[in-house]
Amino acid sequence: MTRTDVAFRSGDGTCGAWLYEPDGGASRPVIVMAHGLGAVKEMRLDAYAERFVREGYACLVFDYRHFGASSGEPRQLLDVDRQLVDWASAVAYARSLDGVDPQRVVLWGTSFGGGHVILTSARDPQIAAAIAQCPFTDGIASSLAIPPWTSPRVTAVALADAMTAAFGRRDPITLPTAGKPGSVALMSSSDALDGFLGLVPPGLKFRNRVAARVALRIVRHRPGRAAGDVQCPILFALCETDTVAPARASKRHARKAPQGEIRLYPAGHFEIYVGEDFERAVADQIAFLARHVPVAARPISEMPDPTRHRH
Repeated sequence: MTRTDVAFRSGDGTCGAWLYEPDGGASRPVIVMAHGLGAVKEMRLDAYAERFVREGYACLVFDYRHFGASSGEPRQLLDVDRQLVDWASAVAYARSLDGVDPQRVVLWGTSFGGGHVILTSARDPQIAAAIAQCPFTDGIASSLAIPPWTSPRVTAVALADAMTAAFGRRDPITLPTAGKPGSVALMSSSDALDGFLGLVPPGLKFRNRVAARVALRIVRHRPGRAAGDVQCPILFALCETDTVAPARASKRHARKAPQGEIRLYPAGHFEIYVGEDFERAVADQIAFLARHVPVAARPISEMPDPTRHRH
């Protein structure tokens, strides 16, 4: 396989990305991939992409604007609408690539990016399939999982950031993306800080902070409600002990997807990226891809039973 640094236009800037291409073949499916809340592609997305490429899929793994290898000022600005534009731009770019079948674009997103996958799939009927791993589906459910004394403190900082931005302040007031229990951070469960930072590879310059104003949007953001509008096959890989994106709410939304499949893992929100939980999840995802978007077209009589893992 080969991995090339690429960039594509999105809105008022560019998104930096990795393009993975398997050896040989033509007109192959492509998987468009992006991370979650304040995370960048180096935080274990290469591990997933390498597995998919070994199976013959091309992968486009990108950073959102304002993060990682992408353009955008101020840095660390997490804007839901801008990130959804980045997803649409990534899909358009993937469809333009040589050697890619534009009719076989698959979306893969994790955590906050999993919610973006639901919305993008619902908006684009040409998406061939989608995978939403430990997806953020319901801002209300996620907010209720935060200790009650934390939310008002986070909201106060978010309001300060929003107000100073409205009056022209260029540099945002930021919050830690992940912090210790009881701290003023977007994620402050017992496993958040170690789990989140544990995904950062040695030597990567990474800022564990985001513009605080996004907290005002998160509580109202409920991408799971669009699951019923997703017409393509979509796999929901849910962590049963998830303290960031509670599985109960995600299961409720996932059951509304016409071609939805649910896989449950006895893992927390950050455990699915590593070790045995990663191995189980990526194996299920490869099996899902083989059923719905095989690398080589096969006669219908040879296709596996698509209902075997249905919810």
